[in-house]
Amino acid sequence: MARSRRSWAPLLLLLLAGPAACAASPADDGAGPGGRGPRGSARGDSGGDEAVPRHDSSYGTFAGEFYDLRYLSEEGYPFPTAPPVDPFAKIKVDDCGKTKGCFRYGKPGCNAETCDYFLSYRMIGADVEFELSADTDGWVAVGFSSDKKMGGDDVMACVHDDNGRVRIQHFYNVGQWAKEIQRNPARDEEGVFENNRVTCRFKRPVNVPRDETIVDLHLSWYYLFAWGPAIQGSITRHDIDSPPTSERVVSIYKYEDIFMPSAAYQTFSSPFCLLLIVALTFYLLMGTP
Repeated sequence: MARSRRSWAPLLLLLLAGPAACAASPADDGAGPGGRGPRGSARGDSGGDEAVPRHDSSYGTFAGEFYDLRYLSEEGYPFPTAPPVDPFAKIKVDDCGKTKGCFRYGKPGCNAETCDYFLSYRMIGADVEFELSADTDGWVAVGFSSDKKMGGDDVMACVHDDNGRVRIQHFYNVGQWAKEIQRNPARDEEGVFENNRVTCRFKRPVNVPRDETIVDLHLSWYYLFAWGPAIQGSITRHDIDSPPTSERVVSIYKYEDIFMPSAAYQTFSSPFCLLLIVALTFYLLMGTP
């Protein structure tokens, strides 16, 4: 039994060698009398071996390919892999007021990574590209309204689900309740959840005809800004009782860079507080009588 196993190797090598081994045989070389080849035809005869398929060559090719796949791949030859996914490109705030419009809500001087809420918009052909970001682990949204109140509003939201993905969803406000609409105008969607922030980018057509839940962005609207937690990928009530809104209607054809201080930074910006500060300063400078 051991002898038969040892005799396996030369036979296997001979089979894998295919046409090379056969070419070395004197019988196949046609060296006999008359210079005849294996089929009795002269070497110079054009109707010889070329007219007859060589089964040994095809077998050798198959054996060689089988050996490569079965053995060489196990030695570390790489197999094709899926191309890498492009990372989410950070939102550029240097373009705000120049090539795109921006809204910032939070600390003075904040950017897309530090504001409580950030929104940008710009025209790209027949689409508007929106970028949203908020300090939340749930959702961030923008609503388009004919007034500054919720109700009958077209809303686009970026929702962070339990699988770590950020999905773009379309809602329609019915009173204080947001109803998801299956017809979603968003395309070229991308989003990321990093550093406890939900950030996304998407496009939507300027105008979607014959749909009452999708407003015509050719017209000017008040923008409603909101963000909040999510439970199992479903949005819940926004973080603050009175989410910020744009002070006036917004035109997608006018790029502005608008900052709105959050509640923590509004104390000294109210007219009453400014008047009180001026009065106190005047009293200190003049002194008591």
